[in-house]
Amino acid sequence: MIPKKIHYCWFGRKELPEKAKRCIESWKKYCPEYELVEWNEDNTNISLNPYTQWCYDNKKFAFLSDYIRLIVIEEYGGIYFDTDVEVIRAFDDLLDFKAFFGFETNEFVNTGVGFGAEAHNPIVEQMIREYEPLLDGKHGVIGCPHLNTNALLKFGLKQNGKLQNLDNAVVFPVEYFNPYDAPTGCLNKGTMTYSIHWYAASWMNKKQKLRGAISKPLHRLLGKDFFRRI
Repeated sequence: MIPKKIHYCWFGRKELPEKAKRCIESWKKYCPEYELVEWNEDNTNISLNPYTQWCYDNKKFAFLSDYIRLIVIEEYGGIYFDTDVEVIRAFDDLLDFKAFFGFETNEFVNTGVGFGAEAHNPIVEQMIREYEPLLDGKHGVIGCPHLNTNALLKFGLKQNGKLQNLDNAVVFPVEYFNPYDAPTGCLNKGTMTYSIHWYAASWMNKKQKLRGAISKPLHRLLGKDFFRRI
């Protein structure tokens, strides 16, 4: 059984933004009996390997969190949320699974939208192993959806966005944890939605965020693949 613990990461020693504080309040509202654990510089081994040190030194805190959350859940078990995840219903009925994950799109799974697992779950262990080519700190970063999904493919995941029961986990459709479509800015919340990932996109620079905001109306009008088509 997945323990009643909610883990989150916050590196850089800046104060949590108001949106993050509101999201954390939603965790407390719908998961009142859960222990909340913040992982930061004071309780995390930043020098765990050259990759984690490189991410920290270069202020790649989002990518550092991508890796550290796997280490934490593998060791302790529990649920992980990025700080831009708003919970809108209780997670208690998911705790009986060995692990649960959610599709970010119909193709990729992203642990940042929220996931849970018992300690030492084999899929989480494989997700950690996917980082091995990066651990020397010389090969930059790779987005976690690719790495997380590569691990799940080894356990039989089909990249079709549908509900899937694997040997050591269940993978839920987009509606469950990721109903907010960032490219268009549309919220497609359904009856099975547990939480909403609002895409603070802390890994983006100001120019990228501005471009995303400007492109939202075009994506809504012409489709998300409009720029790729032209």
